[in-house]
Amino acid sequence: GFVLEPSVRKGAAMVGLVLYFGFLIGSGLTLILIICGVAAAIRYGRHSRAELLRAGAILALGVAVGVYTWGMGHVLPAVMNAEDGGTDSLPLLPCRGEAAPETVSKVVDYRVGWVPLRFQCLLSDGRSYTTSAVPWYVNPVAWTFGVAGVAGLVAPAVSARRSSRPAGKAGTGSTG
Repeated sequence: GFVLEPSVRKGAAMVGLVLYFGFLIGSGLTLILIICGVAAAIRYGRHSRAELLRAGAILALGVAVGVYTWGMGHVLPAVMNAEDGGTDSLPLLPCRGEAAPETVSKVVDYRVGWVPLRFQCLLSDGRSYTTSAVPWYVNPVAWTFGVAGVAGLVAPAVSARRSSRPAGKAGTGSTG
């Protein structure tokens, strides 16, 4: 998956800014998709199964974006706590209580994984562990509704394309 590590990024606040603006944009996009999906279902759903499927797909994408955004909203405070610093900053606050004390004492940094969404604590020996910052249901729900939404948008287009092809006669070649 795509990972943005503190050692690779420019500026300690970059991950926080990405999460913050991602949360704002994701919230707006969720609202737009859900409104469009409901409006399409009300307006066109009575006329065609394909239009009803498209409306459901838009709603599913709205749920996927919304749940992923919800997960980003959980990662943001973990990043802010990890970047807080101060006398009690090590081990990182979001990493405490997430593993055995001897493992937590080896935490040196963190990283945010975007696909799947996660907050990971990096250990001095090169290993890492994922914290519970992202609720367990976020990634499976976002992926399930995302795939269903894309499939729901693609299926009517594929079906329409197949039904618009003229039926050819098998075994006919050019006549001469």
